[in-house]
Amino acid sequence: MIQHTVAFRLGRDADADEFWRRVRELSRIESARQFEVLRQVGSKTEFTHALSMHFASQVDYDAYNEHPDHVAFVADAWLPNVAEFIELDYVVDGS
Repeated sequence: MIQHTVAFRLGRDADADEFWRRVRELSRIESARQFEVLRQVGSKTEFTHALSMHFASQVDYDAYNEHPDHVAFVADAWLPNVAEFIELDYVVDGS
């Protein structure tokens, strides 16, 4: 199992309504499980939100990354609206 996370903050001129609409579309991609939208409540980071999802295998993760909806999201919603981010991917091993 792979957990994919990305913490980020939107830019000042972001089209937030359109961005969040497109995020909801990503949650429908079949290989992404446990899709979560998280809002930061702590003060130790400038990131305001995170997305987290799980994939059963590397094949499923790759299928998500290559899915036309994800590719379009990155080009049309992510790049124009996200000011800063960090992406982290983990193997969930249960230990």
